[in-house]
Amino acid sequence: MSNNETTQEELLGKQTITEPAGEPAVAENTDTLPSVEEQFRQLELKAAEHYDAWLRAKAEGENIRRRAQEDISKAHKFAVEKFAGELLAVKDSLEAALAVPEQTVESFKSGVELTLKQLVAAFEKNALIEVNPVGEKFDPHKHQAIGMVDAEQEANTVVTVLQKGYLIAERTLRPALVMVAKAKS
Repeated sequence: MSNNETTQEELLGKQTITEPAGEPAVAENTDTLPSVEEQFRQLELKAAEHYDAWLRAKAEGENIRRRAQEDISKAHKFAVEKFAGELLAVKDSLEAALAVPEQTVESFKSGVELTLKQLVAAFEKNALIEVNPVGEKFDPHKHQAIGMVDAEQEANTVVTVLQKGYLIAERTLRPALVMVAKAKS
């Protein structure tokens, strides 16, 4: 055996062990790791922190969902508020016309015309568009055919409008009731 090589028996038999030069002794440089219990406590604290953050995020999500449902409910409830406000002027005009004690046909007619103008203005402000399709091609999305008539017009053309239709924001509120030209045979 060489001097550098020592057996386990020799190491166990010696009381003091000297380190080779250049390497610090383990006892002198003690970088101690936290104990298992301390690591466990730190992990528990971190888990509790994450759980608390998760609960807060979940509660915030629930609050956002609840606020959105309330907003939708309010939107449904008060959707006609603007339109109803516009119609109040029409109602006031009709009541004022009925309150006049002595009416003539001319004053009654002029009052009705003014009231109709108010109603048309209210419709325009709220994107309620009148559909009067005389001479147009029949469109089943905007028109409802009541019957077909012999006419000089091209087949499937609206000849007569029995009741005007209405669109609200480009969507059919009520289809126009129409008579359509038959195909010439």
